[in-house]
Amino acid sequence: MKTLTLAAALCLTGGAAFAEAHASGDAEAGATVFERQCVACHVVVNDEGETLAGRNAQTGPNLYNVTNRGIGSVEDFRYSDAILALHEAGEEWTEENFVAYVQDPTGWLREATDDNRARGKMAFQLRDEADAANVYAYLASLAPAMEEEEAEEGEGS
Repeated sequence: MKTLTLAAALCLTGGAAFAEAHASGDAEAGATVFERQCVACHVVVNDEGETLAGRNAQTGPNLYNVTNRGIGSVEDFRYSDAILALHEAGEEWTEENFVAYVQDPTGWLREATDDNRARGKMAFQLRDEADAANVYAYLASLAPAMEEEEAEEGEGS
């Protein structure tokens, strides 16, 4: 009965809430961390061009819908060779990948690509694992509802 109730609640609250429910962090705390530490390089701008978070930062890629996309998939962004290798391998930004990456970008890339010379372009590190998980939860809360995204894809087919 509890499973049925949870499933019904998830259906009623939409995809963004579903994604957020699967993020272990605190989205509200993540918003604070993002605004203090990530906005210098990153922005969250939706497909309609509306800025959801950050300013006009262009050093790092747009983080809109990062929780639902492949690594290195922002069109026209110049990624490092290591990120491109992960993109080619079909890797995605899961919570586990995201949290590990933002805590130690170079170390994570070296492990993920099995290349001790791999380097990324992100020099900043979120040292606290809880902060990293909170930022992931915040970004998940800004992602489009999965039902809306699937409906839009169906219309374009």
